[in-house]
Amino acid sequence: MQIKSIAEYEETYRLSVEQPEQFWAGIADNFLWKKKWDNVLSWNFSEPKIKWFEGAKLNITENCLDRHLEKNGDKPAIIWESNDREKPSVTLTYRILHEQVCRFANVLKKNGVKKGDRICIYMPMVPELAVAVLACARIGAVHSVIFGGFSAKSIADRINDSACKLVITADGSFRGAKQIQLKEVIDDALIACPTVEKVIVLTHTRTPVSMLKGRDLWFEDEIKLVDTHCPAEEMDAEDMLFILYTSGSTGKPKGVVHTVGGYMVYAGYTFSNAFNYQPDEVFFCTADIGWITGHSYIVYGPLSQGATTLMFEGVPTYPTPSRLWEVVDKHKVNILYTAPTAIRSLMSFGKEPVEGADLSSLRVLGSVGEPINEEAWHWFDQEVGHGNCPIVDTWWQTETGGLMISPIAFVTPLKPACATLPLPGVQPVLVDENGAVIEGNGVSGNLCIKFPWPGMLRTTYGDHERCKQTYFSTYPDLYFTGDGCMRDEDGYYKITGRVDDVINVSGHRIGTAEVENAINMHAGVVESAVVGFPHEVKGQGIYAFVIYPNLHTEAELSKKDILQTVTRVIGAIAKPDKILFVPGLPKTRSGKIMRRILRKIAEGDYTNLGDTSTLQDPAVVDEIIEKAKNQ
Repeated sequence: MQIKSIAEYEETYRLSVEQPEQFWAGIADNFLWKKKWDNVLSWNFSEPKIKWFEGAKLNITENCLDRHLEKNGDKPAIIWESNDREKPSVTLTYRILHEQVCRFANVLKKNGVKKGDRICIYMPMVPELAVAVLACARIGAVHSVIFGGFSAKSIADRINDSACKLVITADGSFRGAKQIQLKEVIDDALIACPTVEKVIVLTHTRTPVSMLKGRDLWFEDEIKLVDTHCPAEEMDAEDMLFILYTSGSTGKPKGVVHTVGGYMVYAGYTFSNAFNYQPDEVFFCTADIGWITGHSYIVYGPLSQGATTLMFEGVPTYPTPSRLWEVVDKHKVNILYTAPTAIRSLMSFGKEPVEGADLSSLRVLGSVGEPINEEAWHWFDQEVGHGNCPIVDTWWQTETGGLMISPIAFVTPLKPACATLPLPGVQPVLVDENGAVIEGNGVSGNLCIKFPWPGMLRTTYGDHERCKQTYFSTYPDLYFTGDGCMRDEDGYYKITGRVDDVINVSGHRIGTAEVENAINMHAGVVESAVVGFPHEVKGQGIYAFVIYPNLHTEAELSKKDILQTVTRVIGAIAKPDKILFVPGLPKTRSGKIMRRILRKIAEGDYTNLGDTSTLQDPAVVDEIIEKAKNQ
């Protein structure tokens, strides 16, 4: 399954484009199926309707657990490293993980969970989170993992959208020096969630929590009441595996739906190939399982390939900037997959924290979440990889399920800060504003994909029309990624950033409309407009232009009040980095906000604003510039 040379890549890629069904059937043969497919693929992008491996029967946990037990039952599946460096790490072998997953799957069944039920998971980065995810998949329940930084309102929106039946959470979580009261946030959320019948609570931080009779149950008590025998539910390849909510350009989060068969094949194949994973290596992805990166490259991808995956509860800079490197040294990590934000943050502390650790075990480095800048790429290459480790600079999305454009370690010739070439089976095209395909090299355009791949989203939960409008309507018969892209003289792809109203903050996509809605909820705010601007650590920051005519107190306190409102409505992750109080916003005569102008002002570029003659009130631009200069 692994590609070993650039010549083999070129031949494999050619085959994957000319005979995609034959290609993916060959890849799928490496997995365990209860029944093989009747048809590899049926699709159209106009409805859209995509089905992979139709008629096939399987359970993804048999591929991630059961099939490894005979030969590799005692091999470490998950190594867990605590937020507290003094705490011992925990290792779960494949056999122990299998037992824990089966036991917790029985807990879910005991509490009325059936195939197809939606389960909300809001937990710290602990082994029980991976166990909960896999236990849902074991019995055919659909998991919806929510990142631990979201507010009660954001959680309630997600639970209600998918009508979740049960919530799995913990008393609290540790993140660096901070402690987050997870159960308290869930309690606040559930006031507005009538579909939730039970809440299972893991003891982790030993924070006092409220436990409601008849609804709330302790994780530790429940697992004592069941055994470890739990046959895997037979699933159809196109049955739902999970829902993962992502920000859109409208205020309402959208639930991206991934299905069992195609997602499994794609996550496993891309993991094995791009990172050149070798047996007995330790793979360390620093993401949170609350994001797609954690789903695909902490849980499903590595475990489907019998790998050892490392889960880290903490943050790279706590309690010292050498913490991440200590973890690599301690566990002799071979592959490190992290975000440009983390790299830039660690860079700022200089070489000393890196030099204190033995990083000689590292063989492959990876970057994920946003385009990496050249300075960070070179620092990662030299200071961490010592020039010996290929950097797998990956481009993909929640919606794609797995890596799309990425180097293959030890195969693809690298270019700094460049996603390089599409993986086999991925057919990218660049188009202009009118949807005309741009041929040749040395060109730029909007990045689309013209043919389906197994890991792609199937719909947005409960609203297929939204899926169609968001991804398949901009350009007929193409999946539109929302990203701009350059294809250089060598045919290499370099992502240039979002072209829609989504801001990429530390690798997390945040919809401008969602932030604007939250700001506008604040008493006194008349209107707001939010744009992204370059941020030296986060990649992009959030810049809010706010009309607030009668400031309640002095401006600085009002800004803090607005930040508090955004935190309450969405979560701290969406707090603006800059707030500018303005007398008005640049609008066309039809009332559309000209964000193009605001982006320029946010970047400090006051001269190249383009044509402002179509604005309702061109003078407002000069007033905004004056205020921005004096901020």
